[in-house]
Amino acid sequence: MHIISRSAFVNKIYQSLQSTKELYVSSILYGDEYTGKKSLVKELYSSSTWVSGEDLEQVQNALANHSQIVITDFEKISNIDTVTFGNSNIVAISNRKELDSRIEDKFAFIYRMPPLTERDDDTKLYTDHFTNEAKELFNINADIEIKKEYLDLSKNIKSLKSSIYKSVLLQNLSSDDICHTLYSYFIKNYNGANVYKDQLELFEKPLIDAGLELYKSQLKLSEVLGINRNTLRKKINEYS
Repeated sequence: MHIISRSAFVNKIYQSLQSTKELYVSSILYGDEYTGKKSLVKELYSSSTWVSGEDLEQVQNALANHSQIVITDFEKISNIDTVTFGNSNIVAISNRKELDSRIEDKFAFIYRMPPLTERDDDTKLYTDHFTNEAKELFNINADIEIKKEYLDLSKNIKSLKSSIYKSVLLQNLSSDDICHTLYSYFIKNYNGANVYKDQLELFEKPLIDAGLELYKSQLKLSEVLGINRNTLRKKINEYS
């Protein structure tokens, strides 16, 4: 099995689909987008007939002429009542979080793919995978630490990958890269009558946040920054 997954629950779904692959039964795999549903099914059904629920005519034609069919976007079928499976092995994939009874009644086996927020082992595995992938793409050899709070699981694998690529890239910016980035930002946002004060937070907030994490003490940080402790406390409150 080539799917990147350490989840016992996901592996159980895979094994169940594998055990019914040669039978005339219908199964549906549903859940949030970008959770790996298509990748899992492709491991078993890569050579089967794949159709999209967006095209009802295509779905009906596949059902009439093929015995092993994968229907993606099943929730987009315009008239579910006209779809009959007959003597075929059907696997449907739906991005709905919940299925209504009309859909459930059509399937012998119903599987829910849990989101990454419920799959800590997979989140760790995907994080390592995408970190190495990003390092190779950007030609980075240095060690990279991706903090958990920077991981975006709002859109599962899609947003996780994006947040990791961004984190890897940001951790390896040179001072020239940062200057160029700020220059591009200021070109787009250089307006108003108080630009310096308005944009000062871009410099001061990350400088203070990083210092607090490193030194764990406002007194020590004020000494390192060379500013009065009360001034530092005022800025911390201002940017919090």
